[in-house]
Amino acid sequence: MINYHVEGGFHQHGSLISAEHRTLFDILQPITDASHTRNRKQSPPDSACFPGTRLQVVKNVNKWARSNITTVSEPHVRWMHGYVGSGKSSISQEVCETSKREDRPVVSFFFFRNAGDRTKIWRLPTTLASQMAAAIPQTEPLIRKAVQRNPALLSPPGEAVSLQDRMHCLVYEPFKAVVQRKKSLVYEPFKALVRRKKVVGALTQGPFLIVLDGLDECDDKDGVQELIDGMLAFFNKNPLIPLRVFITSRVEEHIRSCLNVPAVMLDNLVDHCSDDDIATFLDILFEDGCRRNSVVQAYIRQHGQWPTQSERRQLVKHIGGSFIFASAVFKFIMAMHTEANDPPTPMDRLPLALEMNPGLDGLYKQTLARSQHLPRFSNIISTIALLSAPLSTSAIAELLGIHVYEVVNVLVNLQAIIQVPGTDDIPVTLCHTSLRDFLTTQSRSGDFFAHPCHHVRLVLCSLECELKYLRQDPELFVRFDKQIPAIADYAYRYLHNHLNGGRGCFKPSEYSSAIHLCREALALQSGTPEPIAVLANVFRNRASQIGSLTDLDEAISLHCKALELRPSPHPDRSFSLENLGYAFLDRHWLTGAIADLEKAIFVYREALKLRPSLHPLHSDSLNSLGNVLLDRHKRTGSTADLKEGISLLREALRHRPSTHPNRSFSLNLLGAALVDCHRLTEIMADLEEAISLLREAIKLRPYANPFRSDSLDNLGNALVNRHRRTGTLADLEEAIALHREALKLRPSPHPDRPYSLNNLGNALVEHHQCTGTLDDLDEAISLFHKVLELWPPSRPNRSSPLRNLVTSLQAMYEKTRALSHLQEAIAHCKELAFYYPVGHRDRADYLNNLTNLLQMHSNATGQEEDLVRIATLEEADRLSA
Repeated sequence: MINYHVEGGFHQHGSLISAEHRTLFDILQPITDASHTRNRKQSPPDSACFPGTRLQVVKNVNKWARSNITTVSEPHVRWMHGYVGSGKSSISQEVCETSKREDRPVVSFFFFRNAGDRTKIWRLPTTLASQMAAAIPQTEPLIRKAVQRNPALLSPPGEAVSLQDRMHCLVYEPFKAVVQRKKSLVYEPFKALVRRKKVVGALTQGPFLIVLDGLDECDDKDGVQELIDGMLAFFNKNPLIPLRVFITSRVEEHIRSCLNVPAVMLDNLVDHCSDDDIATFLDILFEDGCRRNSVVQAYIRQHGQWPTQSERRQLVKHIGGSFIFASAVFKFIMAMHTEANDPPTPMDRLPLALEMNPGLDGLYKQTLARSQHLPRFSNIISTIALLSAPLSTSAIAELLGIHVYEVVNVLVNLQAIIQVPGTDDIPVTLCHTSLRDFLTTQSRSGDFFAHPCHHVRLVLCSLECELKYLRQDPELFVRFDKQIPAIADYAYRYLHNHLNGGRGCFKPSEYSSAIHLCREALALQSGTPEPIAVLANVFRNRASQIGSLTDLDEAISLHCKALELRPSPHPDRSFSLENLGYAFLDRHWLTGAIADLEKAIFVYREALKLRPSLHPLHSDSLNSLGNVLLDRHKRTGSTADLKEGISLLREALRHRPSTHPNRSFSLNLLGAALVDCHRLTEIMADLEEAISLLREAIKLRPYANPFRSDSLDNLGNALVNRHRRTGTLADLEEAIALHREALKLRPSPHPDRPYSLNNLGNALVEHHQCTGTLDDLDEAISLFHKVLELWPPSRPNRSSPLRNLVTSLQAMYEKTRALSHLQEAIAHCKELAFYYPVGHRDRADYLNNLTNLLQMHSNATGQEEDLVRIATLEEADRLSA
């Protein structure tokens, strides 16, 4: 019988050729495209270490591989694990090729999913045996004898011979016999060799090396465990045999549970994934790619280096250690053949590359699904996604009030994408930063989405953990000689982040619980400003969500107390001033009181004085003061406030170069300010600069950035303004697309959702005016209605969507002559009277609009009471003048 591989299947057929005359290759029928000598262009993975990358890790593995085994305790097996795209196969390939160059015998098997029998472990023994016979010819007759004695060694899986026996008979024992020169009839050829005092030449340069790459790609988990158990048992019985096995894989539990033992040397590739390697990789790719591209060459001659060092640093940071992603990004940027709608040049595509996701969503979903059915899954995964700093399994368990084993039980199946340390006190980390983006983007993650509402639970859990330790030691956070438990330290440092992250998501009962816990913590730390500020921010957040003036008054009172406890020159006084300024601003937005705006400006000026130009937070204070001055400009029309505000924002931007982590905030604020400036001055240069700044801000805020929606809305508004000046319909259509994306990023109950609804409505009204499309107008009216549902009467911001709704209803009436639209417009216009009292600069425009609507209603219905109402309005206005 002979065995051969046909279209992915393994079959047995009779043969007229006797076994003695067949080659060992014909007998074993190995998988030819599974070794390091395969044609990598046709048989993936096409992996190789770029020159200058992975130098140290490859050096370490080669040093281990070539060193002789001299002690019984020395590990024969080395397991290198890492996440997808981290370069495991490239390292395996390089280790094999180094062994070949140094004349050390090496055999290999590169498992690969969806590549026929390369996912089947039962083909491994025959493939390794065939390669071994070629590398160490003395083993060939021994392998032949083994097959002759037991032909079932070549049978398909599930038949007479186990995987361990196959490896033992075809690989381990033939190699062992050659090395030990056994005196038996089976090994007579080798015995004669010994008598002639010869040695096995292939082993003079170092031990025999077996490389098993991508073991996680094998679809037989039980077979993998059987392979590892048999391998370790063999080495346990033969501790000095000159054989080493190098294994690479992702961390899968069925692999980890077998290899995470003292007899195996462990290598976490995350410890070797440096940004320097990625930077070197990109430098080589761009050097070659730019040399071949005449368009890029022309650009470089005119503008200098491309990509710039700053752009390369941004790419390295975005890539996050994944060589596969780095390669994909480069190919996207330098693509020679693009679609009609793609950006035309590599220079145009580079900014878009910074928004690419690594294409790992399928892997993330597949892996997460393994634990989805387990208790606490959603809480644990959402917590890891939303944490401000990584925590250990024990700290995560303590934070959530569950057992450590419950955390481990969920994470143990997810080690391909989450780094789970072997001990409970080392932080759990993500294998790639894109996993957090995936989990926090609902359109990508679906059922695995880490909803912002989970921040609420983290607020309450943080407060409870903090309280637990404060009850034991009320001076825990004020004595420098104390060792603060990890979870208590986390709660103390990052509670504010979760409080802000959960804005708009709290239920009334959850706010009550948070306030109760804060008051208890404050009672245990009387005279300490930090717990006062936390309680104040809880009241401020609740006020923002429900529009409670009482809560804002309480927040301001508490912030004032915290400020008193931080007299000048207290190092944290500027933080208290900033908090108090925010609270004054919130009350101004709620009540419209100009006095609160003046108070906010006063405290921000003091904060700026406490943060001179060399202070690390100087730019923050510049932005805060500049922004509040622009708010006053909008209320009063003061050009002095506008000029000073823009000047401060420009100075803040100068303090935040391209590498500054908060540059996008300054770009966004200054861009929005210049749009306002253009409305006043109609200087087109201001609008063009605003658009340029806002486009840069969006580039720095990829899809998962929580502030991306701010820049999208601001750029949309800028483009609407430019459309009004130039009539360019493309600007308007881009603005609508931007506002739609912003709205998508602000799902209910996001506190800024009303702004996106209003902005999109405005853009659609503009589009209707250009195209006459009633669908635009109908959608805009629906959007304005939703804003009014979210913003109750008496809220100052409500006047904007009210005006927009009145305008849209009037336009709809003029198109359809449906009286209901006109009547609703009049009703809403009457409500606007509250926002335009006698003396308001826009009251005349408001009265003129209401008069026109009443006149239209009178013309349509013939009702004289509309005319009477008009006369009454004109008389009242005359008397109040």
